Amino acid sequence: MAVDEKVLQFEIEDKPFARVLVAVDQDDSSSSIKAFQFAVTLAFRNHAKLGIVSILELEDINVFEALSPEKRNKISDTLLADVKVYVKVAREHGVKDVEGFVAEGKPAPTIISDIIPTFEPDVLICGSKTKHVSSRKKIFIGSQASYLAQNSPCSVLVIRK
Repeated sequence: MAVDEKVLQFEIEDKPFARVLVAVDQDDSSSSIKAFQFAVTLAFRNHAKLGIVSILELEDINVFEALSPEKRNKISDTLLADVKVYVKVAREHGVKDVEGFVAEGKPAPTIISDIIPTFEPDVLICGSKTKHVSSRKKIFIGSQASYLAQNSPCSVLVIRK
C-alpha cells in the first residue's frame, strides 16, 4: 500500500502540549527522576501547566501500618512532602504553573480514574522499571507504565532510566 503524501501534510505546532502530567513513584526513584526531568523540560519549553502525581500504594505498607491511622498519616504526609519538593524544583526550573497531586490506591488505575479527569493532561509522562527477559535481551516496560499506555485517554510517554 502506497502512502498518500497529502495525508501526511500538517502544520508544525509551536505549543503541542498545554498540560503535562508526570507520575513519580517513590519505589522507582531512578526512572521517576528521569520522567520528572523530561516533564519539567517539556512543560518549560511549551509554557505548559505541569501536574505532578504520586500514589500511595496501600499494598506496599504492612497491615499494622495500614490499620494505624498515625502510621498511615505519617506515610501519607511523607508522600505529600515529596510531591511538594518536586513542585518546588519544577518552579525553580522555570515552570510557572505547577500543581501536585497525591492519592491512594493502585497507581495506574488511580491516575486514570481520578487524576487524569481532574487535571485533563494532553500528555502523561511516567518512568518504567525495565525488565530484561531471556537470552534474546528483550526488554519489557513495567506493569504500571504498560497499564497507563494501554488505558490512558491521553498520549503517554514512557521514560526509561
